[in-house]
Amino acid sequence: MALQHDPRQNHLLAALPRDEYERLAPHLERVELTLGESLVESGMVMRHVYFPTDSIVSLLCVMEAGDSTEIAVVGAEGIVGISLFMGGETTPSRAVVQSAGSAYRLKGQLLKDEFDRASTLQFLLLRYTQALITQMAQTAVCNRHHSLDQQLCRWLLLSLDRLPTNELVMTQELIANMLGVRREGVTESAGKLQKAGLISYHRGRICVLDRPGLEARVGECYAVVKKEYDRLLSYQRPG
Repeated sequence: MALQHDPRQNHLLAALPRDEYERLAPHLERVELTLGESLVESGMVMRHVYFPTDSIVSLLCVMEAGDSTEIAVVGAEGIVGISLFMGGETTPSRAVVQSAGSAYRLKGQLLKDEFDRASTLQFLLLRYTQALITQMAQTAVCNRHHSLDQQLCRWLLLSLDRLPTNELVMTQELIANMLGVRREGVTESAGKLQKAGLISYHRGRICVLDRPGLEARVGECYAVVKKEYDRLLSYQRPG
């Protein structure tokens, strides 16, 4: 059976009232995102935003020497391109596809027009931005204070929350680039998790076998991020 695609597989779009969704729907263009594809480069003026459905996009800070570290991940819960509606137009980070799949692209001006109506979309996007800032802050804390094993567990759990399956397609080299560490460190940490029966890893495919086990090992950062997303993104407007 063919996979059915619907923009409302993105949670932000699904939460819109009918009239707001119908204003945007004719302008939503489904695009296929490939692993490693760059959607946004540092300093680039953005023309579109992306609403992922079954894909994941990593937001990366890139140094002049080319080294990079992931600061946040975006999946079906969110949007890529917050600088457009926040008024900045550009961002110093990159947006790179971490897990291939689909997204819906919308011209930035159309999003800004809807945002300026002080609509439900504006309310949702501001709440989402607060949740995203929390994720970025906890990522910085985790990278500074927690072991690589814990960072890898956090990364796996955040990714799983944004996928319909418990399997990720990701090489150790790409994981190392996301976490800003050496590949050998990822190999060692992934081996520990596999030996503990928490994951299986073979030829770039990571299958999570014991999610509660990962959550027990991860430390506080994942729980803080998840709690804040659950609190802010209930998608119910007060009153």
